[in-house]
Amino acid sequence: MTTEFSFPLSRRQTLIAGATVSLAMAVPAFAAEKKQLNTPKGAAPMAQEFVKTKDGVEIFYKDWGPKDAQPIVFHHGWPLSSDDWDAQMLFFVNHGYRVVAHDRRGHGRSTQVSDGHDMDHYAADAAAVFEHLDLRNAVHIGHSTGGGEVARYVAKFGQPQGRVAKAVLVAAVPPLMLKTASNPEGTPIEVFNGFREALAANRAQFFLDVAAGPFYGFNRPDAKVSQGVIENWWRQGMAGSAKAHYEGIKAFSETDQTEDLKAITVPTLILQGDDDQVVPYKDASVLQHKLIKGSTLKIYPGFPHGMLTTHADVINPDLLAFIKG
Repeated sequence: MTTEFSFPLSRRQTLIAGATVSLAMAVPAFAAEKKQLNTPKGAAPMAQEFVKTKDGVEIFYKDWGPKDAQPIVFHHGWPLSSDDWDAQMLFFVNHGYRVVAHDRRGHGRSTQVSDGHDMDHYAADAAAVFEHLDLRNAVHIGHSTGGGEVARYVAKFGQPQGRVAKAVLVAAVPPLMLKTASNPEGTPIEVFNGFREALAANRAQFFLDVAAGPFYGFNRPDAKVSQGVIENWWRQGMAGSAKAHYEGIKAFSETDQTEDLKAITVPTLILQGDDDQVVPYKDASVLQHKLIKGSTLKIYPGFPHGMLTTHADVINPDLLAFIKG
């Protein structure tokens, strides 16, 4: 089965208002040190933190909620940032959990480093944050590329260190997106080459087209389009590094994570919509369920790739039920 996300994508002439451009230009360049957010007088400040990896990359993270509560850790998709988890982080912190999310190297506020844009570095960077915070009994939730990061982290770091309680893969890329001789139902390399070509030619327009089209299913005839959601996706993407995004396409499409999935032994929930136009569910969640022993699979009729945003009212309670269960 191949993805419906192909080129050329239709151009949208009136997607971005001037206010959005101004907002994107105002995104600050964060120094590699501890920062403080502005907070109301008398309120406890929320820290914006950075962890330095072994190869000198500053990874930005958020850490909200009671430090003695069970941690829920969120791994974002390509080409976004930890901001993509707003709907989940607010939901779970209000349910008493400690919530943690980081910006992948080259994404968001983390260092726009030249190298290391591959699943091994993604997982190692995540591990550096969680070891710094000494997170234990954590639930790790990953979306899309972040799902690949969760699978590699849990298999290589989390389980061996005894830090993981449960895992959740949401519209995740494993085991392998690319069509190969051993994965004949995968997506042809020409599709991913098209992504690279579009990103290199006009990243800003490409990101608008993705958000306004297949990512949230806004290209469907009956879609309820949210301009704010489109612009927020674009804002997050444009805050990151073009090189990280370009090389990240290879990471999420060509990394075979079959063995990672087989190695996972913690309780795992697998979620995906059957109208996912970015990661075809039959070549992703269905296979994940077969490879992860004892996993639970739930397919949502009509839900898009970005269902965590468009259908947070449905997904969040399902996540909570799994975590409590």
